[in-house]
Amino acid sequence: MMLAEHRPALRSGMASIRSVAVFCGASHGGRPEYAGAAFELGTEIAKRGMTVVYGGGRAGLMGAVADAALAAGGRVVGVITTLLEGKELGHTGIQELRVVGTMHERKMMMADLADAFIALPGGLGTLDELFEILAWAQLGIHTKPVGVLNTAGYYDALMTFLDHVEREKFLRLNHRTEMVFEHVPTAMLDRLASVSPAGARFPQ
Repeated sequence: MMLAEHRPALRSGMASIRSVAVFCGASHGGRPEYAGAAFELGTEIAKRGMTVVYGGGRAGLMGAVADAALAAGGRVVGVITTLLEGKELGHTGIQELRVVGTMHERKMMMADLADAFIALPGGLGTLDELFEILAWAQLGIHTKPVGVLNTAGYYDALMTFLDHVEREKFLRLNHRTEMVFEHVPTAMLDRLASVSPAGARFPQ
C-alpha cells in the first residue's frame, strides 16, 4: 500500500517565527558547554515570545532546553513516541506533550508545529532529524529556515563533510548559505528571523 506524501505546513517568505523546533541529544554530552548552550537557547526562545517544539524528553540537552524555556516563562510543546513515553522518558512539566506512534510521525508533527529549526549537539537521532529537514528543504517540501548551533566546534567536521559532498556533486542545497551556522544562541535566533531559503533544487 502506497502512502500519500504528507507535506509540512509551508512558511512563506519572511513571516515572523512563532515557534522553533529544537533537535538535540537526550544526554548532556562530554562538555559542559553543550548543556550551557541548550539552557541559553531555551531561555532566549522564551524571552522572544516563541514556543519551543522538541522531542518531549526530560533528560540531557532536551531537558535543558525545555527547563530553561519554562523557567523563563515560555511555552514548550513536546512530541514523543508511545515507546519512549512508556519508558517514562517524557517531560511531565511542560504545557503540552503529544504522543505519537512512530518516529516518522514524531518528526512530521514537529515539522508541522515549527516555523524554524535549530540543531544542537546530539547523536544519531539529532543527525537524522537535521538531515531529513535539510532533504525536505532541498526538495521544496518546506521553506522554513534551518540553523546549526556549533557549540564548542561540535559541527565543524560535519560542515567539512558537507563541503566534500558538494564537491562530489551530490548536494544541490548550498549548506554554507542556506543553513544558519552560528556559535551563539542569540546570534542564531537573530539570523533565523532574516534568512530566506532558496527553495527546491532538482537535478538538471
